[in-house]
Amino acid sequence: MGKLDIRNLRKEFLDEDRSIVAVEDLNIDIDDGEFLIFVGPSGCGKSTTLRCIAGLESPTGGNILLNETDITNKPPTERDIAMVFQNYALYPHLTARKNIGFGLKMSTDMGADEIERRVDDVAEMMGIEEILEKKPGELSGGQQQRVALGRAIVREPEVFLMDEPLSNLDAKLRTTMRTELQNLQQDLNITTIYVTHDQTEAMTMGDRIAILNDGKLQQLGTPLECYYEPANRFVAGFIGSPSMNFFEVDYVDGALVHDTFRYDLSPKAREQLVGYEGRMTLGIRPESIETVPADEPGAISTTVSVTEPMGELTYAYVDIGDQTCTVTLSGERMVESGTTLTIDFPEDKIHLFDPDTGETVKTRSVSTATDTNVDARA
Repeated sequence: MGKLDIRNLRKEFLDEDRSIVAVEDLNIDIDDGEFLIFVGPSGCGKSTTLRCIAGLESPTGGNILLNETDITNKPPTERDIAMVFQNYALYPHLTARKNIGFGLKMSTDMGADEIERRVDDVAEMMGIEEILEKKPGELSGGQQQRVALGRAIVREPEVFLMDEPLSNLDAKLRTTMRTELQNLQQDLNITTIYVTHDQTEAMTMGDRIAILNDGKLQQLGTPLECYYEPANRFVAGFIGSPSMNFFEVDYVDGALVHDTFRYDLSPKAREQLVGYEGRMTLGIRPESIETVPADEPGAISTTVSVTEPMGELTYAYVDIGDQTCTVTLSGERMVESGTTLTIDFPEDKIHLFDPDTGETVKTRSVSTATDTNVDARA
């Protein structure tokens, strides 16, 4: 059992005469066997939170509970938690075998034969039997990564903590290791908290995502919930690649009025906005934008400035007034710079945000969106 509860966690750092709040009032319950992703930009507090859980940093306030036992002030050796670091933190003078077994040797009374057996079992699981007698300097980045993971796995901890463990690998190896980590976590069924700044990793790996910014939790939910139902503009812009397009508009007489276009809303959409008026932020994802005939009612005429052919997809950057908007097109469609592209924003795919607080005013529904996608593939 590895249930972890974070209660009102706060961490401040003193910098000369001022206090910097790295984590502020964080509350998260992580279920036994869950794969939770901490994601956010650099400096958002995700690694600091991980270090507080591991016992490498002392919280300024709040509590951390493992299986309902308060471990907030316990030393790392008494937490039954294993951590994999970004730089792997392998001992350069020890072989891979000794690196993997080092923790067992130092923190348990396990005999040498039992340690060897467990190291061999983990090496077989990780597919690194042939490199056990090599030192870290003789290993590739992917092999070092596997050794670091093996060192954590061999302890059979209650919780795994992983601090951007794939960031030092090349793109192809990252994709491979991402799949291996998912399979490994599912096989071991050990509660895992994984820190990354890569939203692609967050979307593809986790059972749930905790999105942080400026030390505060912005949203906690499944990847699809965070994608389709962002809690605020920050989440909407951070999750999804390419990022969501945003336009400052005025909500007037049932329409969203931009400097270069007018977007008339249906009666159903207007009902959702009862009580709202004035300035709003309109959001639409690049993949949600549709190209339509020039005479389509409400169509927006744009000019393509730059294209990025990606193979299956092409990203077209179009000018709407003095703003650039990203549109995702089929890779089979050839579009050149200077081409006029007429686009439309499907009403069921737009998002609206309060311009002052950033909070969501109108969003999509996961169930409706995914049902629509299933029907479209049929």
